[in-house]
Amino acid sequence: MRGPDLVGTAPSNVRFSADGRYVYFRWRNPGVDTTDQDYRVAVAGVTPSPERLPRFAVDTIAMADGAWSPERTREVVVLKGDLWLVDRQGSKRRLSETALPESSPGWSADGRTVFFTRDGNAWALEVDRGAERQLTDVRHGAAPKPAAEPTGERKLLRDQQRELFDFIRRQVADQRVRADTDTTGRRAVWLPETQSVARFETSPDGRFVLATVTDRPAGAAAGQQVTMPVWVTQTGFVETQQIRTKVGDTQSRQKAVVIEVATGKATWVARDTGNGQRETDESGIAFSPNGRHALVRISSRDFKDAWLVVIDLPSLARREIVHLHDDAWLGVDGFLGPGAWTGWLGDGETIYYASEETGYAHLYVVPAAGGPPRALTSGDWEVQDVRLSADKRTFYLETNEGDWGQVHSYALPVGGGRRTQLTSAEGRQDVVVSPDERTLAVLQSTANHPPELYLQGNRAGGAARRITESTTAEWRGFAWIRPEIVTIPASDGAQVPARLYRPTSAAKHAAVIFVHGAGYLQNVHKWWSSYYREYMFNQLLAARGYTVLDLDYRGSAGHGRAWRTAIYRHMGGRDLDDQVDAARWLVKQMTVDSARIGIYGGSYGGFITLMALFTRPGVFAAGAALRPVTDWAHYNHGYTARILNQPQDDSVAYRQSSPIYFAQGLVGRLLICHGLVDDNVHFQDTARLVQRLIELGKQNWDVAVFPVEAHGFRRNDSWTDEYRRILRLFDETIGH
Repeated sequence: MRGPDLVGTAPSNVRFSADGRYVYFRWRNPGVDTTDQDYRVAVAGVTPSPERLPRFAVDTIAMADGAWSPERTREVVVLKGDLWLVDRQGSKRRLSETALPESSPGWSADGRTVFFTRDGNAWALEVDRGAERQLTDVRHGAAPKPAAEPTGERKLLRDQQRELFDFIRRQVADQRVRADTDTTGRRAVWLPETQSVARFETSPDGRFVLATVTDRPAGAAAGQQVTMPVWVTQTGFVETQQIRTKVGDTQSRQKAVVIEVATGKATWVARDTGNGQRETDESGIAFSPNGRHALVRISSRDFKDAWLVVIDLPSLARREIVHLHDDAWLGVDGFLGPGAWTGWLGDGETIYYASEETGYAHLYVVPAAGGPPRALTSGDWEVQDVRLSADKRTFYLETNEGDWGQVHSYALPVGGGRRTQLTSAEGRQDVVVSPDERTLAVLQSTANHPPELYLQGNRAGGAARRITESTTAEWRGFAWIRPEIVTIPASDGAQVPARLYRPTSAAKHAAVIFVHGAGYLQNVHKWWSSYYREYMFNQLLAARGYTVLDLDYRGSAGHGRAWRTAIYRHMGGRDLDDQVDAARWLVKQMTVDSARIGIYGGSYGGFITLMALFTRPGVFAAGAALRPVTDWAHYNHGYTARILNQPQDDSVAYRQSSPIYFAQGLVGRLLICHGLVDDNVHFQDTARLVQRLIELGKQNWDVAVFPVEAHGFRRNDSWTDEYRRILRLFDETIGH
């Protein structure tokens, strides 16, 4: 339970320098560093050796994750809030030096102007002359109201002046123009105080700006924030924090607007869903490289539909070119897919996006003019990440093609065709491509070794050079096993993937099932688990004679849309059935005593543990529910409303999915562990369940509270205390 102090800290935040000569990363060199530090390694080095950098040095080094000019010779980056221009030789020139920070840089089509965001507005800067120009005039508050119309004698005198004098008529006309414009004659865009611009995108010709606006309800319309007490404080007094709202409460929404730079005219993008009660969110994605179109994504707030909308420029004519729908909830371009999964190809007339239309996430292209989409990938496997190369000729994909237990990197021409597999080592490879696209920086891990940094040529079969060794000598001194991957036949005919840890000492004929958290997450695979403490604990259990099983139960990631949505409207249904089927498999195949099976897990795993002990009597003799959700009506909106809809609209789904309604069924021994300052699954979940168990007269349960811990524990002594309790629970109930 010492975590990084024993295992080590893998490299992170990997990126190339703008000139491509170095790879930079955060790392904790075992035996040298006590905290994470900035490192770099030379790409061309024959025997690459990481070089530790002075503190804050990386803040002044330009990385290749800025915006490259159209000809790919210069890059604009943000360093400490200012804009800098960097060329491929690494020389740099400051473009701005202001008290207000600049962000989100981009380029004009001719490479002469840099667009950026400052102080809530879009700006342009001419690279050679240094001249700045404000492109938008976004203001907050109420737009000025015209003076009240005079009456009686005053109206007569005013009208007489306008009738007699041209000077007055011109003066009135000028005042009307200035009332709602800036010094350039543009109209201002007035936003209420509750709204702010989340992102600006400027067209390559600088004529239009696409803005995404976040609207946060305030006053009576605002959702009620949960107040969390903080018990152990520097002052000695209990303090409080305001955190998230609960599912079904009022949520912030997003709106998209196209602003014409010359006039300031704002055209808001919305969709008529055909039902006035059905709300949507609108998000600006990007302008086409040729400046002829803007792309906007519209998503229904019930998470079941999304539309890609093209807006032609300058006419502002619009058309829907893609409609994604899921009867449960959308995965790609919804819950799962980041915005980078949607964008423009280099021709400016073709859009790429991801869809689960076939039951698996795959990559598609569609003409901006409309027409049928075309799949670039297909098969019973998933595309898990999509990045378009800087020259817009190649897609870099990460997929689990051929083996859902591994993730590899592929190169795919944007026109489709044959994919080139770039990585081949067993496990998972997360790839960053150099600016010249000749070199790959790869974070590679296996089931029994954390990620390490490698460098290899950007080609199939390229030799990989290892850069780091992150584990401690103490950790390497133990022969960590690679869990065996098996499949469990489920009662509905499905084959459920599982990690199996066989006993490495005299078998107790007892078993423990570990339930991973996060709900939508994959933990049965051949790479390093994010649950690495549990990975080591499971081996401790195996060393003490237990058989341990860890499932990718229904709802887990990596296995397609049907697997993901099998829990729609009933968490603790099919996902729990998989755990019960696994228990029966252990009895049949592993000679486990059916009366000596335990179960444990955190977060979603804690929830499943509660449902197992409350609703499946006799299957599990003991369970440890860590930071568990006990009532889904108290969890957050973004996760819960996708799977269970809103509680006010679908109370049945919440009632059948929430353990607190089934607490009377507790038969086995239960241990609950929860941090008091958990700002994800609030301690209120456990407090309400405890009161329910008290009122029901249940006696075979215990609660351990951790006063300074959040959802993920931070202190090694807290982890140790928690898992000692779990081990003692199993030893006392099923391990004797």
